[in-house]
Amino acid sequence: MHKKNRPTLQDIADQVGITKMTVSRYMRDPNSVAQVTQQKIAAVVEQLGYIHNRVPAIMSKSSSRAIGIILPSLSNQVFAHLVQGIEEVTQAAGYDTLIAHTGYNPQVEENKIAAFLSYRVDGLILTETNHTERSRQMLKSAGIPVVETMEIPTQPIDMAVGLDHEQISYQVVQQMIARGRQQVIYLGARLDTRTQLRRQGYERAMREAGLQPMQVSTGEHSSFTLGGILLQQALQQYPALDGIFCTNDDLAVGAMMYCHHHRIAVPQQIAVVGYNALDIGQAIVPRLTSVETPRLAIGKKSAELLLAALSGQAVEPKVYDLGYRLTHGESW
Repeated sequence: MHKKNRPTLQDIADQVGITKMTVSRYMRDPNSVAQVTQQKIAAVVEQLGYIHNRVPAIMSKSSSRAIGIILPSLSNQVFAHLVQGIEEVTQAAGYDTLIAHTGYNPQVEENKIAAFLSYRVDGLILTETNHTERSRQMLKSAGIPVVETMEIPTQPIDMAVGLDHEQISYQVVQQMIARGRQQVIYLGARLDTRTQLRRQGYERAMREAGLQPMQVSTGEHSSFTLGGILLQQALQQYPALDGIFCTNDDLAVGAMMYCHHHRIAVPQQIAVVGYNALDIGQAIVPRLTSVETPRLAIGKKSAELLLAALSGQAVEPKVYDLGYRLTHGESW
């Protein structure tokens, strides 16, 4: 199968019986040509399936009207909410979004950053703070606005919108201990930066209370099934456990299902607290107590900061902690 030639501005001009310049003017601003001509051009554009070539504009103005978003995972619905928040703002401002994912690999992130910069995106929204040295250097050289999201980096590249996961976990585990739990175990998966920050907060709360931190973790991808497997391992290693603090809701819900199947009462025997407040946590019985992270708001704020920087505004402050709340659950 040979490649067909795409319809051109000249093809449209020939069909309508006008100059290529008039069609070009229409593409930039439809109202710059007479209304009858607008209708004729629009009809031919639709008939030919014409695709506007933005490369010349990108080359001349060094602007693509596109924002690059780099996600660590496409299967984690946490990032779907983030993108939704971003696009609510970017679409209204006439910007397109391009999405790539890294599988939580800093080297892959470096490759995606290089690719997006080669396409001349106007700005980048990142969802990791653990970057390679080359990634940092490329972003510095590119001179475009960058927002790191979902956590608060110690040394932001440019702007940042997220949460202090270490402090949140510290506060939540403190509350679990205050509610009488003495043998709280941390369940972790993926072992990305945010999982490690949550573990550090958990450990700080336990040590301050004079309790021994205990964890059961794996580098595997999170799932409900994995939550049950990790809880089973935790019960074998720490039979006296009376609480679990989970790095996310997948593990928490899986652990609660395991408890249900093995007639372990939640929260009477084991208190369960999750992280991210996914909808499924509110659909199970008892409802899951979970850290509600404002992903939609993080997406919106990130896009607003990016667009403000693109319009030449001085963005101050550059770092935003959007905080958290606990869902109304009965699992702890």
